[in-house]
Amino acid sequence: MLSAKSLFQEIIDNDESFRLFCSIAASGETQGGWENARIAALVPEAERALAPKITRHGADEDKHGRIFNALMKKRGLTPVEIPPETDYTMLLEKNGIGLTHDKLKRDEPLTVQDIVTYLSHSRVTEQRAADQMVMLRKDFGDHPEIGKAVRMISDDEDNHLAYCHEELLRFARAGHGRTIQRTLRECALAEARVYRDVSLAVMARMGRILGWSRPKAALLTTGIRAMYAYERAAGWRRMVSLTMPERRDALGGPATAASGYA
Repeated sequence: MLSAKSLFQEIIDNDESFRLFCSIAASGETQGGWENARIAALVPEAERALAPKITRHGADEDKHGRIFNALMKKRGLTPVEIPPETDYTMLLEKNGIGLTHDKLKRDEPLTVQDIVTYLSHSRVTEQRAADQMVMLRKDFGDHPEIGKAVRMISDDEDNHLAYCHEELLRFARAGHGRTIQRTLRECALAEARVYRDVSLAVMARMGRILGWSRPKAALLTTGIRAMYAYERAAGWRRMVSLTMPERRDALGGPATAASGYA
């Protein structure tokens, strides 16, 4: 039976597909770590209290990158170059989501509007990440090779999502509500397109590595496109809602260590 669990099992059982998966994941997490570090350094004076939390967010992302690299190293594998069509982070930027690298490379303070944009972008992308980790935790949380990493990253993603909700609600109370809702909707719709395109590109690569039949590849492609159609029609609304999280001040302390990985 074709399922998300069976597909991922195929990917982790094969060294080359596992190498590609971990390389893509490590690259995206490391890039996220750099972006958050730059944002923390450029936070406007009025929002300096946010800087430690943004720094913690970036440190978590860096840690995740090290974890994926460590998983490869344990198998004697080295990272592979990321195909451009699978680079989720860079494709998000090209589609106007978040703060541009050009802006982050300058030594100019960001504006409050920039911080609202950053948090709105993060709320959408962290929802995607948290949902993916919930799925992996359910099916592979006890896996002898990747289970510990899955649980650790899943906990962090839940914290990141809680932080985004809490901070965006604070900004909404300060009068940025309409801007936040508009930005969230734009981000959610653009992210859904990017996620569809990246998913199709990754599955095509995995199919070639694992020798999937044409009917199997076609079924997966249909599934990805159907999911995008749902997200475009209604699913995006889940990515833009804001509720006060049970985890308050989720990024208020130092990043946890990646014990046994890095």
